[in-house]
Amino acid sequence: MSGEIRASDDDRHRVVDALQRHTEAGRLTLDEFTERVDGAYAARTLAELEAVTRDLPAEPVAAVAAPDTGRRDLLVIFAVAGVALILLLIFMALSR
Repeated sequence: MSGEIRASDDDRHRVVDALQRHTEAGRLTLDEFTERVDGAYAARTLAELEAVTRDLPAEPVAAVAAPDTGRRDLLVIFAVAGVALILLLIFMALSR
């Protein structure tokens, strides 16, 4: 019954991201990757999406959580930039 559920754009993007990671790991050739991405974007149901990755191993949870590290890195960059701006303002005020 769950295979008949319609796939969302987010479902398709998750599958394409997983296919990219499997390609980077050497499990898929670029031709296979292209074919499967086409299949993922054409999929209308979750069963059709599952068929695209059926023969690939399940990914570890850490690989799925990786996108959150990019957001954390961005926050660190903004924090460092903010501190640098404050130090610059203090230096300018003291050098008058």
